[in-house]
Amino acid sequence: MTDMLGKMRRTHNCRELGRDDAGREVVLMGWVQRRRDHGGVIFVDMRDREGITQVVFNPDLNKEVHEKAHAIRSEFVIGITGKVEKRPEGMTNPNLKTGEIEVFATELKILNPANTPPFLIEDTVDVSENVRLKYRHIDLRRPNIQKNLILRHKAAASVRQYLNNLGFIDIETPVLTKSTPEGARDYLVPSRVNPGMFYALPQSPQLFKQLLMISGFDRYYQIVRCFRDEDLRADRQPEFTQIDLEMSFVGEEDVMRISEGMINTLFKEVLDKNIEIPFERLSYAEAIDRFGLDKPDLRFGLELKDISDIVKTSGFKVFANVVEKGGIVKVLNAKGCFEFSRKEIDDLTEFAAVYKAKGLAWVKVKEDGWQSPIAKFFTEDEKGKLAERIGMEKGDLVFFVADESKIANDALGHLRNHLAGKLKLIDETEFRFLWVTQFPMMEYDENEKRYQAMHHPFTAPLEDDYALLEKSPLAVRSRAYDLVLNGSEIGGGSIRIHQKELQEKVFEALGMTPESYNEKFGFLLSALDSGAPPHGGIAFGFDRLVMMLCGGSSIRDVIAFPKTQKAACLLTNAPSETSKSQLDELCLRIKAVTS
Repeated sequence: MTDMLGKMRRTHNCRELGRDDAGREVVLMGWVQRRRDHGGVIFVDMRDREGITQVVFNPDLNKEVHEKAHAIRSEFVIGITGKVEKRPEGMTNPNLKTGEIEVFATELKILNPANTPPFLIEDTVDVSENVRLKYRHIDLRRPNIQKNLILRHKAAASVRQYLNNLGFIDIETPVLTKSTPEGARDYLVPSRVNPGMFYALPQSPQLFKQLLMISGFDRYYQIVRCFRDEDLRADRQPEFTQIDLEMSFVGEEDVMRISEGMINTLFKEVLDKNIEIPFERLSYAEAIDRFGLDKPDLRFGLELKDISDIVKTSGFKVFANVVEKGGIVKVLNAKGCFEFSRKEIDDLTEFAAVYKAKGLAWVKVKEDGWQSPIAKFFTEDEKGKLAERIGMEKGDLVFFVADESKIANDALGHLRNHLAGKLKLIDETEFRFLWVTQFPMMEYDENEKRYQAMHHPFTAPLEDDYALLEKSPLAVRSRAYDLVLNGSEIGGGSIRIHQKELQEKVFEALGMTPESYNEKFGFLLSALDSGAPPHGGIAFGFDRLVMMLCGGSSIRDVIAFPKTQKAACLLTNAPSETSKSQLDELCLRIKAVTS
């Protein structure tokens, strides 16, 4: 067996050498970042995952090695033996950890040549994401991507150690499981040994972690892969990673306290940043009322106000009619934005329309009163009440949306975020955490004409609302909670239903028949009837959390081999067609898709 390295073995990485190493003989291995020929002396920036060291090939030191160095090019893999020397005065590079030294090579091994890469291995490279993903093995050499994945490793290690110290047990759950309705579309896997039957890839380990609590394990966790076949965006992937945990004999406060401690530890160990705990808390109803969304960004103001009671009898029939039909009128006061042009206001109207708002009324507050197409419809008394409610002052620009509650809140909530970015109100260095609690248990699906669980059907309702399950399901509040960071949901969980009778009532409220829920969830109901402890838990979106720790905007930059927005891997060309023999083994036949 031939060892290409021979007796050459790496002694240091390309980041750790400094002035104190001067005079030492070292062996470095890595990639050629760049090669420069300065009047016969060749300089090579040598790179590995830790950093860069400058290597010097001087013909006066070793003519043969210098001659060999003429052959190396960008991304060649090389090994060198050499002596560490301090750089001459005025020639140091403060941008490099190794910028005070250079290594004079006495031996060179070209371990592997390389074709010219499709783009430069630099953080500021201007290349499309599709090209980067096609050559992901090269893209992963970029320092920023490597830094992200190393941070991801540190974050996972921090979480594991924190939970291990609190008595949690890491238990794997099945990847091939049963298809159950949990909100998104399942990825199905055909079974060869059971023709015509299918497994589903888990959207989460939800049912298995509940079964583990029923089995008496008390505290479980897993950093686990999950799968959802749904439309993608920058912060969503068909396969993603969760920090999943579950505990027995707990209430909401217990889960929140453990979660806050984990987040605090994670930020301290990974970013050396102290996070103030406990986190602020808002009920779902208060979050919607003040911010329009159930994941509000608390780094800026611009809170919404409901003015339905003031305008319900006003002369502006658009507002009055909406309130009479059960809708609401809400406003957002953009303080000091009086100078917005009509085009800017029209652009904001179009933005609100994306969220189904039928219009965006506005008022500019001048020294001598309102400037607005709707000003004439309000009495001075109504204007006074509105000014007091909204906090209207000279120089303000106030936006109004009148519609059904969901649309008005959604449109103004997103407009609030949009304006905060436009007005540069957000401190990007700040981390504001928030618990949102007591979500509605159910919501009504207009397309399917039935109730659906807002989180999942295993979430416990508030005990005070049990009686509403049959007669008023939409009024039932749940024991669910989400953790929001800077306007993004990073975790969600709940106290679970641990009684068979209550679980059956929830299934029935969702329109499921006994035959249906026994076929889908009979194993869970049987387990609940065998002595189930009160239990609850939470799952954190690990990819999104790491993205925010890195200060990034796309989870694809913190995943080693991500998919595109069409759920494709450009590196391996997956998904791909398969052979007829494989299809025959699985008793499958491809049907032509017609447009």
